[in-house]
Amino acid sequence: MKALCWHGRHDVRVDNVPDPEIQDPRDVIIKVTTSGICGSDLHLYNGYMPTMQSGDIIGHEPMGEVVEVGSAITKFKKGDRVVVPFTISCGSCFFCERTLFSLCDESNPNAEQAATALGHSPAGLFGFSHMLGGFPGGQAEYLRVPYADVGPIKVPDGIEDDKVVFLSDIFPTGYMAAENADIEGGDTVAVWGCGPVAQFAIQSAWMLGAERVIAIDRVAGRMDLARQHGNAETINFEKQDVYETLMEMTGGRGPDRCIDAVGAESHAANDLKETLDDVREAAHLPKNHVYSLAEAIKCCRKGGTVSVPGVYTSPVDGVPMHALMNKGLTLKAGQTHMQRYLEPLMKKIVDDGFDPSFIITQRASLDEAPEMYKSFEAREEGCIKVVLKP
Repeated sequence: MKALCWHGRHDVRVDNVPDPEIQDPRDVIIKVTTSGICGSDLHLYNGYMPTMQSGDIIGHEPMGEVVEVGSAITKFKKGDRVVVPFTISCGSCFFCERTLFSLCDESNPNAEQAATALGHSPAGLFGFSHMLGGFPGGQAEYLRVPYADVGPIKVPDGIEDDKVVFLSDIFPTGYMAAENADIEGGDTVAVWGCGPVAQFAIQSAWMLGAERVIAIDRVAGRMDLARQHGNAETINFEKQDVYETLMEMTGGRGPDRCIDAVGAESHAANDLKETLDDVREAAHLPKNHVYSLAEAIKCCRKGGTVSVPGVYTSPVDGVPMHALMNKGLTLKAGQTHMQRYLEPLMKKIVDDGFDPSFIITQRASLDEAPEMYKSFEAREEGCIKVVLKP
């Protein structure tokens, strides 16, 4: 089959690789019909994520048609259309029983490696390094899905791929980010970023009762989408001082809830900081940027909550812990507990008419994926969300 494979920094290629096979009775094989390119895939593309190996199949936002079923699977049959969440979870360990699916104790075969880096191992993830399991990803023609009795969700008849594919990651991720922010009726919510996860965090903030949503970015098309489709007010951090502007907009109190939907590759308005980071990256020494997180902590009102769905791939310097502590802030973060959200968010699509496909700006073949990565990484105008159609 064809699959998009990582071969190093800024080097992804469509290779011919062996077809996946059933390895466990709880597996299914799907023929991938749609697969997204995620902002966190750029952390792999830019060389931020350790333990990647040349030839790794990437991608963690897939859906498709079941073509083979393991002997223990009764939930699905051949021909079913399913969306596959990016977290791989056993369903029965201490954490899965508490619906903390991204913290599964059983699904990462390289748990010891992850524990060395993190203290404990989270769940295995599709297409996201060997530290997190080394599982082949979904930017491919076919995909093996372990623990398929726990992971995928069946797509109702008549619902097109583009409306449901983001249940694989970014819709639940944006929703959990808003949920983690502890939004109460009447709250002002500030969201750092207007990329795909941020767009769903904005939508979810309204769903959870926000009175006002303010989004921070510098890319015109993304900010336009946040305003026009997300009904958010926007701040361009290159043209406005974010802290001063937020204080003016909130009467000096600051936003009640802040969401860092950017993570490791945020940008700064300060040219010197950007220049130093460019030098490090030119030397292939990528350093996680903390600009968005630090600014969210600074801007959040006293006693407020900072939610972090943005991915960080290594330790970071410059987190203002003194502000976090002295302002009495709550900080919540984590990979999304995907299986917790699949059914309720599917109902929002099917029953309530919410259409996540508004985020799609490009549809491309698998062969076009390397060029799409270049466009997405460059934040080219008009390139907000790419879906591949293998």
